[in-house]
Amino acid sequence: MSTALTIAADPFNPTSTKAAAAETTAAEARAIAKEATIYGFPLVDNYRVQYSYFVDKSGAEYKSDWNALVNNARVYTPDDKAIQTPNSDTPYSYVGADLRAEPLVFTVPSIEKGRYYSLQFIDMYTFNFAYVGSRATGNEAGRFLLAGPGWKGTKPTGIKDIIRCETEFAFILYRTQLFGPDDIGNVGKIQEGYGVQTLSSFLGEPAPAAAPIVEFLPPLTPDQQKTSPKFFEQLSFILQFCPTHPSETKIRERFAKLGIGTGKPFDVAALKPEMVNALSAGMADAWAEFKQFKETELDTGKRSSGDSFGTREHLAGRYIDRMSGAVLGIYGNSKDEAMYPAYFVDDGKKPLTGDAQYTLRFASGELPPVNAFWSLTLYELPSSLLSANDLHRYLINSAMLPDLRKDEDGGVTLYIQHASPSKDKEANWLPTPVGPFFMAMRLYWPKAEALDGRWKAPALIRSV
Repeated sequence: MSTALTIAADPFNPTSTKAAAAETTAAEARAIAKEATIYGFPLVDNYRVQYSYFVDKSGAEYKSDWNALVNNARVYTPDDKAIQTPNSDTPYSYVGADLRAEPLVFTVPSIEKGRYYSLQFIDMYTFNFAYVGSRATGNEAGRFLLAGPGWKGTKPTGIKDIIRCETEFAFILYRTQLFGPDDIGNVGKIQEGYGVQTLSSFLGEPAPAAAPIVEFLPPLTPDQQKTSPKFFEQLSFILQFCPTHPSETKIRERFAKLGIGTGKPFDVAALKPEMVNALSAGMADAWAEFKQFKETELDTGKRSSGDSFGTREHLAGRYIDRMSGAVLGIYGNSKDEAMYPAYFVDDGKKPLTGDAQYTLRFASGELPPVNAFWSLTLYELPSSLLSANDLHRYLINSAMLPDLRKDEDGGVTLYIQHASPSKDKEANWLPTPVGPFFMAMRLYWPKAEALDGRWKAPALIRSV
């Protein structure tokens, strides 16, 4: 079963938004709008990506219909623009899951020992609610059932485990380790062993009645998501597929005071100008809080990437953390699966720019401690996308270690700058754009010394 289109669950009622907001003051609306922006940005940006991947068949980023597996037997390049801060280490596979009619069965093949792979299960909130793969379930073959919030069945024979999602749609993101350019054929064969099917197909039974066809709203652009009051129309639409979690009853009631998430379409055009202005002001307040949070908590290292990604229980109502994760690296892994030490500033606390030159040195014996692999990837700002360069080199990772130049003590020094550091150092060169950028280190399946803080990412030293 697949559903390529969508229709809103309730008929359009032009008075619903106006009526909901009638008893709300502009000041209260502004406060609610701020809270809803921080809460809702991950949902709205996730929706933008899912629309481009699984709905917009005419778009450049379209992958497939819902409930179909797509294998991408290549790594990402600057031409991939839907997801900010993608990795360029592992070929991706994808499933956009519509769980309204019935569950899906995911099949994984036996994968050789020493090759990392993972299936990351992401709900509409961007919570990582489950994993299948090397760390979580091992490299042996198996089948796993993914069920939505309305399914009441029991585990069928042949299913290793049931994975439950609290939202009606989900995104499953696969990563398969690539050992180098000449390994891509092996990765392709592994990807061919991945499978997904509906539960009825797995059981050989007739399919249940199809879920109602829903008419997806055209998504906002990344810029519009930060400024347009239509953001709240999108959020309200998305929330109809997200049953209220008991821990969020009060916050959803506050949103409903503006008509957000009531089951009826939210219509900005139905609001008085002063209320529209209040929504815009609330959005600006939210982004000002995010800016302060990034500068005082993330850039200073007071908070780690592990605070921004994970389960609902891990994030525990810290919506600004969830927002920062979506803004800076949507679909980041939970800390046990991967860690992301980030470089937004240098050792002098100055933003990174291609006008400067930097070095990053791993002392002998101090490479990132991982069970799988590590990498350092560079992204242009403000897009947070991979940065095009003549070397077509967007990262340096552990698979490249045999070709990297070693320091006299056995350590490794990386050169991060726009121009070549010299011919003999180019193996260790990560080219920068002319303008601003940031970098993210990735530690896949980190070891205990990374998780508990005994290992620290080295400082980025500005040399010129």
